[in-house]
Amino acid sequence: QVQLVESGGGLVQPGGSLSLSCASSGIMFRMYTMGWYRQAPGKQRDLVATISSGRSTNYADSVKGRFTISRDNAKNTVYLVMNSLKPEDTAVYYCNARLPASDYWGQGTQVTVSS
Repeated sequence: QVQLVESGGGLVQPGGSLSLSCASSGIMFRMYTMGWYRQAPGKQRDLVATISSGRSTNYADSVKGRFTISRDNAKNTVYLVMNSLKPEDTAVYYCNARLPASDYWGQGTQVTVSS
C-alpha cells in the first residue's frame, strides 16, 4: 500500500519560514520524481516544485529563490523549505510521487501565512 504523509504545515507570519516533510512508503522512492503542489481555496492545484530521481529541480516562478526542495533517498522523504513566506503562499500543500505509469498523492498539509 502506497502512503505519502506530509507534515510541518501551520500558521506563520509574513516573512517567516516553514519546512514541510513528506515520508513515503510502499514505493521504490529513489526512482520517483517527487513534487510539492498547492491548492488555495477556490483555485486549481498548482505546481510548487519537483525533484527528479537524478535530483534535478524545477520551481514555479512564484517561489524561485524562496523555496528549496530536496530529497533523502535513505529516509524515503522529500522536503520543502519555505522562506520569506507571503500571504499568497497560503494553501494546502500536497506531496506527489510520479513515474510515467504511476501517480500518488498525499493527504495535504495546511500552510497559512498571516499576521
